[in-house]
Amino acid sequence: MILFFLAAALLPAASPAQVRIGLLVSATGPTAAIGVPQKNTGDILPRRIGDATVEYFQLEDGADSTRAVQNARKLLLEHNVDAVIGPSTTPAALAILDIVAEGKVPLLATVGSSNVVEPLDAKRRWVFKTTQNDDLIASALIRHMKSAGVRTLGFIGFNDPYGENWHRVLVPMAGKEGIRVVANERYARTDQSVTGQSLKLIAAKPDAMFIAAVGGPAVLPQATLRDHGWKGPVYQTHAIATQDFITLGRDKVEGTVLAAGPMLVIDDIPAANPTRGVALGYIAAYERRFGSRPATFGANVWDGWLLLERAIPVALKSAKPGTEAFRAALRDALEGSREVVGTQGVFNMSGSDHNGMDERARVVVVVRDGRFRLLPE
Repeated sequence: MILFFLAAALLPAASPAQVRIGLLVSATGPTAAIGVPQKNTGDILPRRIGDATVEYFQLEDGADSTRAVQNARKLLLEHNVDAVIGPSTTPAALAILDIVAEGKVPLLATVGSSNVVEPLDAKRRWVFKTTQNDDLIASALIRHMKSAGVRTLGFIGFNDPYGENWHRVLVPMAGKEGIRVVANERYARTDQSVTGQSLKLIAAKPDAMFIAAVGGPAVLPQATLRDHGWKGPVYQTHAIATQDFITLGRDKVEGTVLAAGPMLVIDDIPAANPTRGVALGYIAAYERRFGSRPATFGANVWDGWLLLERAIPVALKSAKPGTEAFRAALRDALEGSREVVGTQGVFNMSGSDHNGMDERARVVVVVRDGRFRLLPE
């Protein structure tokens, strides 16, 4: 018996599990306003879950889908990550779907477009989404349009998957409510002028304009429309939820109506809202490190972490990190996420829904006096 205890004492102690998480961001380029708060949020993510340690590998793609693909391969092949949070743009997220499916690695996508998780086919079964789906945002905006008497709409959006998916979602939803899209224009994220498109939109004489774009580049069509005399209402998506949009647009973006997560107007959100405490906790952690409030895009990374924080202990019960079995168990645990309260909403995932957000994840907002303010619905 004594020999047994001596032998046991000489054995090395079991090392704690270490989980590896990859982060893909676009902290430079045209969508830096989105990527910078996401990069910063990656720097403050917790390094431990219970007895397990967490190691992060963060790579920058500059809003270049080709680089995003290269980075995704590096995370999977060189760093053997167990999950990935990101990337910052819809085109990049779509570009890496095949890679994460082939590697069987769960992806917590932080982009706006629902087409990264819909339709939920063989490769998208590995993808989960931490931002509101387009139809959830669209339904709130269409309700506002109806109450404002809007019957016709001019549409301009990016000539990439973000703009295309918004057009695909918005047109039939608006049509069911008697709102007809009478003009449809596109532009590139890096374009410096949209004069031609704006003149065509104004010539169609819609009751309101809808812009499907992201961050700073979303200012260009709105400012151009105003410069050419458009005085009617303008609606935008949740992808403009950054102070940069207001700073760049100034008076040209006053009165803009959008729908977004409640964190955008957290000071106007009642204490009873379940997301308020979580959002304020994240904001406090970010402010301690960086001295300023984060844009809501950073919160999408934080919510990805909150989902993983709940799912990782479940997966650890059946497999070791760094293995295909652990990644599969992690995917299953994410799919079983129930009532996970995030900064932007409450998540209830399922085998047919890899977003899991409901109306608690969006509010209607207006730009007023240089600030985002809550609008009653």
